[in-house]
Amino acid sequence: MSAPLVLVSHALCPYVQRAAIVLAEKGAAFERRWVDLADKPAWFRAVSPLGKTPVLLVGDAALFESAVICEYLDETIAPRLLPDDAIARARERGWIALASAMLDAIAAYYNAADDAALARRRGDLDARFATLEAALGDGPWFADARFGLVDAAFAPLFRYLDALERLDGEPWLPHAPHVAAWRHRLAARASVRDATVADYPQRLLAFLAARGSALSRRMAALA
Repeated sequence: MSAPLVLVSHALCPYVQRAAIVLAEKGAAFERRWVDLADKPAWFRAVSPLGKTPVLLVGDAALFESAVICEYLDETIAPRLLPDDAIARARERGWIALASAMLDAIAAYYNAADDAALARRRGDLDARFATLEAALGDGPWFADARFGLVDAAFAPLFRYLDALERLDGEPWLPHAPHVAAWRHRLAARASVRDATVADYPQRLLAFLAARGSALSRRMAALA
């Protein structure tokens, strides 16, 4: 019998969503254990050296860092979501790293202190989306017909655009049609839809409103 899997999760963590998507794509049974990162219990600090989610408990073993967790799952549970070819596999790992860098860029955007910084951060994100647009084909997924770990890495990022478009009242990707189409296909996929809590959109908006940032002030003015 395989060891039971427990995904230690925070409701807003995009990296948790990556692991949840991969588990769902594998059809793996797992339990969710929720933690409050503002009040970390002792058991969580013991299994998470970085003090972050996700953590995957595999029986008595604890794995941390989403990239490590997703690759472990890919190596141990079929179907494989990374390609067999070493060059293609390394290339996709690079795009997963870009997805993480773009999540950092989105955090820099919603934490920007003033309107000038907000505009600079938006320009940085637009440039990164242009890079992604140039790399995409007609899909439906990053690697054409194969849903893979790159798809799982980018899907949580696009949830932020849902919230930001609601605030801005305009699309974020008018010059990136391939990215926009990929985003909407990902949103409709069951593994992506089910990776978050039901009230995630409301929680995310509340989180953004509480940042004390230029975006937060814009949200308050619209309220």
